[in-house]
Amino acid sequence: MGTFACTNSRNSTFVPVVGLSFFAIASGFLMSLIPLSLQSFGLSLTLTPWLASIFYLGLLIGSLQIEGVVARIGHRLAFILFLSVLLLTIFLMIAMPSAATWLAARFIAGIAVAGVFVVVESWLLMADTAKQRAKRLGLYMTSLYGGNALGQLGLVPIGVEGIFPYSVVIGVLLIAILPPLLIKAGQPDCTGHQKIRFAELKALSRPAILGCLVSGMLMAPIYGLMPLYIKAQTGSAEQTGMLMAIIILGGMLVQPIVSYLSPKMSKTLLMSLFCLVGLLGVIGILKAHNSVLLNSSYMLLGASVFSLYPVAISLACDSLGVSKIVAATEIMLLSYSAGSVAGPVLAQGFKHYNNGLIMYLGVCMLTMCIYMLIKTATSKPSDHSAIPQ
Repeated sequence: MGTFACTNSRNSTFVPVVGLSFFAIASGFLMSLIPLSLQSFGLSLTLTPWLASIFYLGLLIGSLQIEGVVARIGHRLAFILFLSVLLLTIFLMIAMPSAATWLAARFIAGIAVAGVFVVVESWLLMADTAKQRAKRLGLYMTSLYGGNALGQLGLVPIGVEGIFPYSVVIGVLLIAILPPLLIKAGQPDCTGHQKIRFAELKALSRPAILGCLVSGMLMAPIYGLMPLYIKAQTGSAEQTGMLMAIIILGGMLVQPIVSYLSPKMSKTLLMSLFCLVGLLGVIGILKAHNSVLLNSSYMLLGASVFSLYPVAISLACDSLGVSKIVAATEIMLLSYSAGSVAGPVLAQGFKHYNNGLIMYLGVCMLTMCIYMLIKTATSKPSDHSAIPQ
């Protein structure tokens, strides 16, 4: 079992949400900055999918270790630690701009970001009811995606050449560290944490695990490859930043809808409906002949892709006690990370086709939509994935 458990007796949302918001601004800008700045550091664009995949490999490895760190030092200090490690990786990239260094730095950054996600998700999800969890998860996703969208808008005014854009990222991350550094109250009380036993893994919702997996397969190519795809299509850094912001803005705007619908209807059906929305976005992108339709289609794509993870993790946590939330979020992040590692590489298999990245996203969402519809049709109303508490 384990030696720690966290309760929500004095669990405040202020520190994780504010810290996450500034982290998200830095992260959103950095994700698009890296592929667009490679040539200014003398690095090849062929490094792009490998930088994306190795980052998510770090996320995968990190998701296996985070629980122990949180158990030992608590949520607040863990938050500070992981943000600090992420900062150090950026310094390393600036100091030694080589392919090997950047790959190593992005791997370490993936581990650190896994820590940020597990700390903040478990901090916020330690609520007493499914309704409270859904509301807090909506707040988490809105802060994350809103910050990401705002970060994308920095591409044009800040630029993508040289050291200065990375210095801005460092500055924003330093601000993200301030809330957990200065405010010591508000983290969950940790007195005894329960791991999910291996035998209990079978009882975790398979649609939830698959939802997190496919979410990673979609989101990693969007963050890692979409900036280059849009730049190739439009030839404009300004348009690239704007469309990336629109994608993430769609993900942010859909979060209140996710929070409202998640407790009220089948989550497998909800995921299938969002995948259907994403397919409409894909078709719109491929067929758009004007900017209004193109922008709307990218927003639909973002709303679809960024809705899957919160619905899936909410489904996984529905029947869990507070003491198992950290372990559950770690497992869901593991699934997400596995999909994220595979996503950029699988998307490269479509590069020989026109609009290959968009076709890849469409195939993933069509498959997911069909699977979730089948699970919805074959499940009984009384079905649930209860795990002993």
